[in-house]
Amino acid sequence: MDTITNNLKSQWDALKAENPHLRIRNAAEKLGVSEAELLATQAGDMVTRLKPEFAAILTEIEKLGKVMALTRNDECVHERKGIYLNPDFSSPFAGLFVGEDIDLRIFLAHWDKAFAVSEKSEHGNRKSLQFFGKDGLAIHKIYLTKDSNEAAFDELVTKYTSDNQDTDEPTVEVALNIDEKPDTEIDVKGFQEAWETLKDTHAFFGMLKKFGVTRTQALRLAPNENFAKKIEKEAVVKMLEGAAETKTPIMCFVGNRGNIQIHTGLVRKTMWHNNWFNVMDPDFNLHLDMDKIAQTWIVRKPTEDGMVTAIEVYNELGEIIVQFFGKRKPGNPELEEWRELIASL
Repeated sequence: MDTITNNLKSQWDALKAENPHLRIRNAAEKLGVSEAELLATQAGDMVTRLKPEFAAILTEIEKLGKVMALTRNDECVHERKGIYLNPDFSSPFAGLFVGEDIDLRIFLAHWDKAFAVSEKSEHGNRKSLQFFGKDGLAIHKIYLTKDSNEAAFDELVTKYTSDNQDTDEPTVEVALNIDEKPDTEIDVKGFQEAWETLKDTHAFFGMLKKFGVTRTQALRLAPNENFAKKIEKEAVVKMLEGAAETKTPIMCFVGNRGNIQIHTGLVRKTMWHNNWFNVMDPDFNLHLDMDKIAQTWIVRKPTEDGMVTAIEVYNELGEIIVQFFGKRKPGNPELEEWRELIASL
């Protein structure tokens, strides 16, 4: 272990002694390093480096039984319990898990590091698999629950343990692509017509690329307020409380560069904790930092099944934090209860 790593390890140990409940992400921020760099200092102790065979590892997660999937960005955390069913890594661009509980869109080009972690907590050992990007930021984590198969976890870790168990972790900065062309350089008329004639919500992203617009620029340049309307961020709270009260099933998408995690179903218990608004259900938790929301929009996209309405929430850089829809499947029109809920905002 080199001096820098040794120093980092002792700094983290000191931080933990001072504040035993400090999360590793916050500790990394305080120490000015990435989470993966901090985690690697424990390699050979509570941390095992795994081979970066991500698709192979993920395809075996079903054996672990019911686990908790966690995907987050800087402003929002999405936690969903369930079994990883129906893996599909046949596309070179995106892997999928499509199940009632665990529903993921995985962009493996951004995955770079994998660790198995065994943390001591007041409830015993907490075991997880943790995946990171080249910049050392967490992309996805899978935690065992009381219903998981721990023996299968241990076998998986043994099978994929890397020969490299170094305690220092090289990271590289990943450039943010947030440059925006001036509106005057955009074919606004063509863009608006393309939006008005969309047939599928999934075509929206391709349309943005075709016209060279960023997401928030697109919302500003929308055909009219029926397609995109800016609203107060407090409307998110009102919508989630309303969905809980009226038992309206929703879809909630939270992602980062390497993964998008989706919850489809009801929300039941909502609550505030400081600046965080939370959903605290047995199998679904959402934690949204309301202080970091810069823009909130109601966005409508035409499809062959009628108009589809979303609430889209953005940070100061114009990156999407979280998206909400009414529960729906292709071939079905949007839920009337969801439309009423949106209208009440």
